[in-house]
Amino acid sequence: MQNCIKLVPLALKCPQRAISTSAVLDGKRNFRKFNVHSKRGTRVVKEAQKTMANPPVPIDKRGVRDTGILVDGKFVEIPEKIPEIIVPDLTDCKLKPYVSYKAPEVVQSEFTSLDLFNAVYSKKIVEDFKAGSLQADGSPKEPSAEEKLTSSEAFLRARRTGSDIF
Repeated sequence: MQNCIKLVPLALKCPQRAISTSAVLDGKRNFRKFNVHSKRGTRVVKEAQKTMANPPVPIDKRGVRDTGILVDGKFVEIPEKIPEIIVPDLTDCKLKPYVSYKAPEVVQSEFTSLDLFNAVYSKKIVEDFKAGSLQADGSPKEPSAEEKLTSSEAFLRARRTGSDIF
């Protein structure tokens, strides 16, 4: 009996292994560390990605920018954000797609306001002068739509969405 009394304190000091029937995380997983690309995920996850503001698994866009914005939870397309690819017809083109490194370098000056004036207005002014349809102060008798604009209207037209500045 004395031997058993000596063993009991020793047995209490030794670490004991326990068996648990439930998982440590109790069924919860951290899915933020898993990369979910393209078509992976259940229908529930895909619906959550579409409807929730902060879905449990964010949508991987792979570097592609959105073509619209979210307004009150609905996606609104912005036509100016959709790229427009203009491809010319090159059926009878004599040029080849390769440019040699020995080709001379082309140096072009900066496009100035004088160049813009010559490209847009000078032709009409010369035609009005030759036709004699200018008034005494040099203004046209029949101004075009661009000539009728005030400076503030022209400024607003240049800054609006879809102009060449953006």
